[in-house]
Amino acid sequence: MKIAMLRGPRDLHVEEHVLDTSNLEPDELWIKTEISALKIGTDRGNYEGAERVPGAPDYPRPVGDSNLGVVQGVGHAVKRFQAGDRVVTQQTHQSEYIIKDAPNIVKVPSEVHPEDAVYAHLYNLSYLCYRKAYFQPGENVAVVGLGVLGLGAVALGQVFGARVIGIGNSAVRLEMAKGMGANAVFMHDDSMLGEKLNSLTNGVGVDLVILTANPWPAFRTSLQIVRRNGRVSIVSLLGRGEPPLDFNPLAMELFYGKGISIIAVSGAAGNLYPATNQTTPYAAQDAYDRFAVDQSAGYILSLMEEGRLEPKRLVTHRFHYTEMAKAYEMIYRREKSMLGVIFDWED
Repeated sequence: MKIAMLRGPRDLHVEEHVLDTSNLEPDELWIKTEISALKIGTDRGNYEGAERVPGAPDYPRPVGDSNLGVVQGVGHAVKRFQAGDRVVTQQTHQSEYIIKDAPNIVKVPSEVHPEDAVYAHLYNLSYLCYRKAYFQPGENVAVVGLGVLGLGAVALGQVFGARVIGIGNSAVRLEMAKGMGANAVFMHDDSMLGEKLNSLTNGVGVDLVILTANPWPAFRTSLQIVRRNGRVSIVSLLGRGEPPLDFNPLAMELFYGKGISIIAVSGAAGNLYPATNQTTPYAAQDAYDRFAVDQSAGYILSLMEEGRLEPKRLVTHRFHYTEMAKAYEMIYRREKSMLGVIFDWED
């Protein structure tokens, strides 16, 4: 099997590894990858050697976390899947792999295009930005940072009944946000941004900001534009690879004085109405999570099946896996025309 390994900053290689598929354990699946997707922000940080995310392995390490493949075989205890099923997982860029049955393996409906399905887990993270912030239909939502994750939040906002505003640093990305359903778009450095948002929302202000960009200035913008007692959902790695701050990130006039809530979009969301299910295979009845990853990613795939979400519209580049290093060099150079990137694993 072939796997992309990062041996050090900007030192990416597709390596040959041995994979024994002849003796699957009872709870294991053998999957062959069709395509995998590059997550530009996180993958670029890993590639260029930015500050390591806590818990991330040292070099050499695999990269990527969006993988769509076909099940080749299953252990005798696996009941949810069978050979021939298409599945989306959070595995790295690799040609095939063996994995234990787990909730983050989700079956893809036959009608869903593979270039949509491969983004199911990433869009599920966009979905969590709304759930953790207790979004309500009709709220004004500003998405700061218009990569694939941010544009997923824009698209989902339309599905959920939000008035969505896209805020970015590239005219190309602003146009993409319009195409994904944004009601309005603005450059992050617009000197009249506050006034324009106030006019657009009829003086109500932005109820919820979804921050997907890493730079500290984007964080400051988010705190500035959210209304008093509003919320900021943060799904970025703030300040990763940047020099020390030149401002107080929790200044009184930005945080305490406005009474806002800052929410880390990591881990499970709160549950106002707990659910139980005696048949769930992953937890005891009293620990059942109605919105566990298999449930929520399955919901995202159902929206794709209905044609209400189409991440493939954001695909700007397609590469054979042998050209992966070229793609990573392009994101290292921060080419704004590059957004959705797909790797084909067919030999």
